[in-house]
Amino acid sequence: MNPPPAAAARIDSAPIPLPERKPSKPKALARPDLPFKGIALILASTIFLGLSDVTAKYLAKSLPPIEITWIRFLVFFLIMTPAMIPGSPLYALKTGRRTLQFMRGATVLGSSLFFITGLSFLPIAEASATGFVAPMFVTALSIVFLNETVGLRRWIATGVGLLGVLIILRPGTSAFHVAAVFPLVSALCWACTLIMTRMLSATERAITTMTYSSIAGLLILSVLVPFVWVTPTWQAIAFGVFIGIASTAGQWIVVLAFRYADASVLAPFSYTQLLWVSLLGFFVFGEIPDRWTIIGAGFIVASGLYTAHRERVRRSQLLQAVGESSPNA
Repeated sequence: MNPPPAAAARIDSAPIPLPERKPSKPKALARPDLPFKGIALILASTIFLGLSDVTAKYLAKSLPPIEITWIRFLVFFLIMTPAMIPGSPLYALKTGRRTLQFMRGATVLGSSLFFITGLSFLPIAEASATGFVAPMFVTALSIVFLNETVGLRRWIATGVGLLGVLIILRPGTSAFHVAAVFPLVSALCWACTLIMTRMLSATERAITTMTYSSIAGLLILSVLVPFVWVTPTWQAIAFGVFIGIASTAGQWIVVLAFRYADASVLAPFSYTQLLWVSLLGFFVFGEIPDRWTIIGAGFIVASGLYTAHRERVRRSQLLQAVGESSPNA
């Protein structure tokens, strides 16, 4: 999947500091507060990610999802190769948390593979809107893995988002397609990715995390792809390469965006990805989102925006508490 930037920096959501972490390196310089630059970058990322998803859906007509995802991760791997060469200024394989890095890479792969599989059967706007529930899954998972306390208002927001999913999918009616499960599983995989990203964020560089994601994804897919291999045409290869370049570029642009603004500032603009995929879905595939998809997407977006708002409030309270407890306060 090309999960929504709102969920995470498409690669990483803003890290949540954990009490037991002890940074081994000097503190980084303060991040510049340039919200308009961050917003411009996040808008650019949604175009790249939307184009990648639409191309993947188009390619799914001729290649199996596993093969499309393999080509995507092969390109991702090649782009990250300079970070794997010892002695290179970009060398990024040194880590003390290799197992967690590979686990995160496996969930990135799962998110992409399940989403592309869903695209083979579903309108792209429907699949993309369903994928935006990842932040709601994060709310639940953060209780177990990050020891976070989730208040009633965030639970209500999560319930509203899940209601939006039910409106879109309409289980129990003739409109329901069993393939709708794939974007949901994709969103769950991406939520797991975000949780592990937060666990890694205090000690690991973004380039290290991306490098291990490319390695893990390519290794797993290289085992699977021979069983479904279809010899691609040169045109299919070109589209596959484009998917890999566009998705990697989108990921990296999001990482840059989060250097200039907080997630709560960027979240509203990341939902423009739904607009791009809907427009492209209409022009490329002749798909027009029905009213239930639009209504359900509205519920999901509202839920995501409120969750981002509560995250900003929670972070502000945390910083205030830290300031008040400081001896110099």
